[in-house]
Amino acid sequence: MREPNPERLNALVGKLVGDLGIALGGASILLGDRLGLYKAMAQGKPTTPSELAKKTDLHERYVREWLSGQAASGYIDYDSENDTFSLSPEQAMAFAEEGSPAFFAGAFDVVQSTYLDEAKVAEAFRTGKGVGWHEHSKCLFSGTERFFRPGYNANLVPNWIPALDGVEAKLKAGAKVADVGCGHGASTIVMAQAYPNSEFFAFDYHKPSIERAKLLAQEAGVGDRITFAQASAKDFPGQDYDLVAFFDCLHDMGDPVGAGKHVKETLAVDGAWMIVEPFACDDLKDNLNPVGRVYYHASTFICTPASLSQEVGLGLGAQAGERRLRQVATEAGFKRFRRATETPFNLIFEARA
Repeated sequence: MREPNPERLNALVGKLVGDLGIALGGASILLGDRLGLYKAMAQGKPTTPSELAKKTDLHERYVREWLSGQAASGYIDYDSENDTFSLSPEQAMAFAEEGSPAFFAGAFDVVQSTYLDEAKVAEAFRTGKGVGWHEHSKCLFSGTERFFRPGYNANLVPNWIPALDGVEAKLKAGAKVADVGCGHGASTIVMAQAYPNSEFFAFDYHKPSIERAKLLAQEAGVGDRITFAQASAKDFPGQDYDLVAFFDCLHDMGDPVGAGKHVKETLAVDGAWMIVEPFACDDLKDNLNPVGRVYYHASTFICTPASLSQEVGLGLGAQAGERRLRQVATEAGFKRFRRATETPFNLIFEARA
């Protein structure tokens, strides 16, 4: 091994200082989200720590320290002349507005779960066994829904479904749809709201997620048009689906080929399988970027352990890429497979028998 290069060492330490600030800042984002600090700031003019503390019924000294850390992170703005803090419109979209396509606060519930569940994953590293989705901390389930929902809200109806051959017209007229691995039902709810003539069936093997999805669907006013049931991707019931959708979950499955075979059996003659997956290139070198960084870390703690906890345990990981996903669909019996569209965070595929 060569001698350390001082310049490279200093650069690495500088990077680690920045990453340490990000890691600690994540907990601070969680705090601001849960205590309503961001939402309170988004509702008014620039504020002092004392004013924000009164508005949120919190202790001023804690609020002042939180505001200072947020300003140092660039998450909020600080006016030194007036000693006030504020949220810009862009910052409000990221931290205060859950309906925004840029909302990010919910993602840090997922981050928290990786810290809470680190010991379980460490043991899996030693044994080679997996860690099932249901074995993770509860914040993972709510965090996943809050992290992915903005993307579904922004893209599913305007862009992704129209990119599938003939599917949008069917949904508008009245189609039968299965949403497999639905989690808290964010994707199902978006579709049910957009296509009132269609009938939706949503499945997940995790019972608490199904119960939560039912409640959220009722709150969204579409509970009467979605049938939720506990079922896995290899045994969900029903036939003649015009569309079967897998949102950000195929790579988590132990036997994605087996899941694909079951999808093929349940589709109508001209039915389509929509597969939404994290954006990834086929080669590792092309995924060494900020998006790949997020997904590889999440996959280490969540996606790969989930797959390895199940039968077959293929372990695709969150950065599977088009080539491997195409292979899964082909082995499942689908003759047509194409990339329908993409975003910086997702790949959207269409498979047909």
